[in-house]
Amino acid sequence: MSRASQPPFLPTTRSEMERLGWRELDVLLVTGDAYVDHPAFGAALLGRWLAAHGLAVGIVAQPRWDEPGDVARLGRPRLLAGVSAGALDSMLAHYTALRKKRSDDAYTPGGLAGARPNRAAIVYAGLVKAAFPGLPVVLGGVEASLRRAAHYDFWNDSLRRSILLDSKADLVVYGMGERAALEACGRLRQAPARDKGVLRGIPGTAFMGEAADVPAGAPAVRLPSFEEIQADPRKLMAATLALEAQMRSGAWAWQEHGGRRVVLAPPAEPLSTGEMDRLYGLPFARAPHPGYARPIPAVEMIRFSLTSHRGCAGGCSFCSLALHQGRRISSRSRSSLLEEARLLARRRDWDGAITDVGGPSANMWGARCAADPARCRRGSCLTPSACPDFQDGQQALAGLLAALKSVPGVRHVRVASGVRHDLALRSPGYLAALVREFTGGQLKLAPEHSRDRVLGLMRKPGFAAFERFLTVFEAESRSAGKQQFVVPYLMSAFPGCTDADMRALACWLKARGWKPRQVQCFVPTPGTVATAMYHAGIDPEGRPIVVARTDAERLRQHRILMPPAAAPR
Repeated sequence: MSRASQPPFLPTTRSEMERLGWRELDVLLVTGDAYVDHPAFGAALLGRWLAAHGLAVGIVAQPRWDEPGDVARLGRPRLLAGVSAGALDSMLAHYTALRKKRSDDAYTPGGLAGARPNRAAIVYAGLVKAAFPGLPVVLGGVEASLRRAAHYDFWNDSLRRSILLDSKADLVVYGMGERAALEACGRLRQAPARDKGVLRGIPGTAFMGEAADVPAGAPAVRLPSFEEIQADPRKLMAATLALEAQMRSGAWAWQEHGGRRVVLAPPAEPLSTGEMDRLYGLPFARAPHPGYARPIPAVEMIRFSLTSHRGCAGGCSFCSLALHQGRRISSRSRSSLLEEARLLARRRDWDGAITDVGGPSANMWGARCAADPARCRRGSCLTPSACPDFQDGQQALAGLLAALKSVPGVRHVRVASGVRHDLALRSPGYLAALVREFTGGQLKLAPEHSRDRVLGLMRKPGFAAFERFLTVFEAESRSAGKQQFVVPYLMSAFPGCTDADMRALACWLKARGWKPRQVQCFVPTPGTVATAMYHAGIDPEGRPIVVARTDAERLRQHRILMPPAAAPR
């Protein structure tokens, strides 16, 4: 199916399929988010990509989970079903940092909570298996990707097996899934689904396998087994760091679970600039499916934003982005982004403002690493100091932002959040342009803390870098005749952070006259180094650290910055 022949929306019902003249699907995508045909939504992004390669793709969004009728409504697909919990881990979407039930969900019509089940990827996989016995089931998205190996689960305070075992899926796609999903479909076109080995070994996937599935002589990492980690929580740190190394180096990895072996093929190669341009140039409607009667809150946040790149070189210890998207940056071309801006400016609902331009970190567009990934031993390209092999493209980024602003019909271009402040300091020209021209009164930054010891555990830059950034920001704002503010993202109860550390942060804020609007109480999400720190009570070097583990301890730290009425999110 060519770009021009793609439907306005991918079908979600039999009647929509019939209007397209489709008798059956090749691929069914099941997602825990509402279906919004926008490149910021995973099901739409992957669905459009597969459709562009000639596959008939349908979407079932937020199906009922008490019986398989919703999942079955489009009929049995010819090749496979892809299952995702949605943009967030479903447990994080449902529960606050104190495990209280949330009352809202930005990815659901009306913002209502309860449209997806707990552990949605496992539940949806079971529904697909009940509806279509024998059909290959492939899990993807953040929930599956970060649970591909044995992991600590904060919500039931226990170690859980790889999601492969609990879901009985045929494959887990980890990371960004375009390459892996396309190859899985290609293999299933050529071989019968009953051939259990047909999906083994695809880059960027995990599968139940055997020792023979790892090619002889290939670099391979043995992760501590599920049983070893269960017996000694410190082994979770070893496993997590080994997974990080596998993502960097491109090696194979494997982990035993009660005599069964989870095998991780090497990560998929990031998309090239040409592939990124093709993907984001597909004919997205940039709107919710017309069947929804209520607005979807997440749409308003991203409707007129531009994704410029993928990947994050920062490698913050609490962030899943490097483990999911990788540290290598994949950037779109300047011409691709300008064309998207022109398309936006021709829309009837256009208000003249590009609300955000960026990716996981706003100022890493065009960045690249000149080091050999197989030999890199760093957890972050930027901390404790910037790697000399990391080359940023911030001066070119300033030019891109200016070019976007000059597109006819574009009145404003904003960079709303995600700026890596230590990186911005390396390019005075970019920083001046950011503050003077592309900040809309407020710029959200994530210093996270003020204590360098805590920041070191977070893999964040020292606090002096944030203070230098503030000095430049304020000077450039005054020079431009603008009254602008930095809105800081801060974190409480991080592993290794004490009450005294939080009081020091509170003193710094008071000295500046700042009252924080939002403080994130640390939530241990599966797969991250910080989660291993929380579970094992050690830092990455194996040294013991203080951990605010109970709800009372976590809430006490949180309230040092926030009043009792502001419950942790």
